[in-house]
Amino acid sequence: MTMSSWPWRLVCSACSTSQTPEGLPSVCPSCSAPWLVEYDELPAADRASQLAERRAGPEDRLAQIPWSMWRYRDWLPIRPGEDPVTLGEGLTPLLRVPALESRFGLARVWVKDESKNPTGSFKARGLAAAVTRAALAGVKAFTIPTAGNAGVALSAYAQRAGLPARVYAPRSTPPTLLEQIRVFGATLELVDGHIGDCGRRSRADAEATGAFDVSTLREPYRIEGKKTLGLELAEQLGWALPDAILYPAGGGTGLIGMWKAFDELRRAGWITDGSPRFYAVQSTGCAPVVRAFDNGAARTEPWPDPVTVASGLRVPSPFGGALMLRALRESGGGAIAVTDAALVAEQRELTASEGIDAAPEGGATVAALAELRARGVVAPGERVVIFNTGAGWLYR
Repeated sequence: MTMSSWPWRLVCSACSTSQTPEGLPSVCPSCSAPWLVEYDELPAADRASQLAERRAGPEDRLAQIPWSMWRYRDWLPIRPGEDPVTLGEGLTPLLRVPALESRFGLARVWVKDESKNPTGSFKARGLAAAVTRAALAGVKAFTIPTAGNAGVALSAYAQRAGLPARVYAPRSTPPTLLEQIRVFGATLELVDGHIGDCGRRSRADAEATGAFDVSTLREPYRIEGKKTLGLELAEQLGWALPDAILYPAGGGTGLIGMWKAFDELRRAGWITDGSPRFYAVQSTGCAPVVRAFDNGAARTEPWPDPVTVASGLRVPSPFGGALMLRALRESGGGAIAVTDAALVAEQRELTASEGIDAAPEGGATVAALAELRARGVVAPGERVVIFNTGAGWLYR
């Protein structure tokens, strides 16, 4: 198959290697760094005319626009005639939060509420894209390490695709998340340790059985699904990006995906303003990105003995650490760690004051905003988006 038969190619995030996307790509064979998807053409037509076509016209045209992240299929790794594996993921609410605006003296603050996804978290986006491409390539089974939400999402999307999945999760994962994995029909293996230990078990499983490992950034398509976070934000804000984005970063795929999305939108002429500053939010009990950023390092080092109640932040050695650091620095942003006490308090406050059923990771972004505002890093007139990446009930 020639390069021109695919509307995208795979480019290594660390070296100049590139290849066609046939089969089941994993990592760069030259340096083992993550692949990034690079499109031969981006939708560069005038955005005003494209938006007008979406907003007006015959009913059958409007009916063809999916009310899911696949409304952006021209920006996603799916070819004409292919059908995605979907449960209606994406198009989550972007909610103004007046209580936080008043409390922090900010003009505009929004919460992007990813708890409204089919499996209760932002992981639905990435796993929908990854399972779609893997199923189209003929995969027979999946394996994944998880801190909780990714395992739930893979279980659901593998079931939707009619394929088996095996999930490796720390024994300390919240019970409700573990039960959801079982409910969706995956085989659950509990591991004494953290997600890094689960990752080793998952990769061994893939090698032994031929199952496809969809670990974070060890295949190129989860990041494309997470990229839709940025595409949605841009559309929901009228193609005028915010000044700052606070994102709870464990594996960091969503942060990297948004950074990639804004670059693609800019190159296609759909946005013309500068990029938002990205702030990676972590727990003081597991903060490899914060430590690397503060030390001026180009990559993260493993965090010893990771401990935090925010299971999605308990990622001691993120495979995408170098890409996260690059996105933070290129955007002029930063990284900040908050205590578990602070993130739990803000999780409860966000739920009580705004009615948003926040996960601990969502509480972490509020705690980080409080700290950044106190330092003067975020100014009063700025427009800020913070992320609630999952449903609070999943952690109970």
